[in-house]
Amino acid sequence: MRASLSPLLLIALLGDALSAEPPALLENSLGMKFVRIPAGEFVMGSAEPPEQLAKAYPQYEPERFTQLGDEGPPHRVRITKPFYLGQHEVTVGQFRRFLAASGHVPESIADGTGGYGYNPAYDPAMSKRGDAFEGRDPKYSWQNPGFAQTDQHPVLNVTWNDAVALAAWLSKTEGRTYRLPTEAEWEYACRAGTRTRYASGDDPQSLLRMANIFDADSKRNWPKWQQFALQGADGYAFTAPVGSFAPNPWGLYDMHGNAWEWVADWHGDDYYAKSPVDDPQGPADGSVRVRRGGSWHTWAFYARSSYRNWNSAATRYTLVGMRLLREAD
Repeated sequence: MRASLSPLLLIALLGDALSAEPPALLENSLGMKFVRIPAGEFVMGSAEPPEQLAKAYPQYEPERFTQLGDEGPPHRVRITKPFYLGQHEVTVGQFRRFLAASGHVPESIADGTGGYGYNPAYDPAMSKRGDAFEGRDPKYSWQNPGFAQTDQHPVLNVTWNDAVALAAWLSKTEGRTYRLPTEAEWEYACRAGTRTRYASGDDPQSLLRMANIFDADSKRNWPKWQQFALQGADGYAFTAPVGSFAPNPWGLYDMHGNAWEWVADWHGDDYYAKSPVDDPQGPADGSVRVRRGGSWHTWAFYARSSYRNWNSAATRYTLVGMRLLREAD
């Protein structure tokens, strides 16, 4: 016969459970690790004047600095609840395990049009971008971005809809709420208490220790853009295995560079001017979804914490991946 616990002991045990610190790091069924991000406040966006940016990035054409209206006005944002954010970008191996377990068919395969890929033999004159990325083509997908990747590299060529499908499957499978971070949650976590251009400081060269972006390794494949490369090499001409660089102050890796990351929000040029203070969710509707953070192919200017870019939800591209959020209990 099992002995029963006294009421006083039950109260004591319950008190201990309620007062216990939540875990700082969680790991889920696909092997994704999540860092607990505290609630708090920060100033979102940027209003650096074009003249100041031109001095910081002298290799860029001045007109680039007059097209950043959607980064302002800077505004106070309060994240009212803690959350868990993926310590790393979702990897090829994790996405592979999701597909095997769920039966989900990535959009680039389901619609038969494929994705984009790097092809050094591609004629840049045939591309609106003037570079060596070609597509859509069925030979390119999350399994083949045109260069070699292992299961430890960030998955690419995934659509916003693919990212939402992964989050929905994890939520159903684990009984926890997974989703894409809002744009505000993403920038809050990326800045990690900083107010500089990058979590590593204002100097673009500071990214060499924290980010895989366009540098001396990458410029060998794009000599016409060599003026925009960081002065240094990180050993990766394309993607790097996740976690290959130093984390930001909150223990998150690759928030700058490696792969652009989908976030939940619709994009709105003027949304910052009317954004609520508490937990902004982005515009109620729109035509394109926001992506953040830059990629292995991104020039330093476009990897700033405040920089915003966007694509349609069905876009699949050789620079774009994802990072998931898990809501805290």
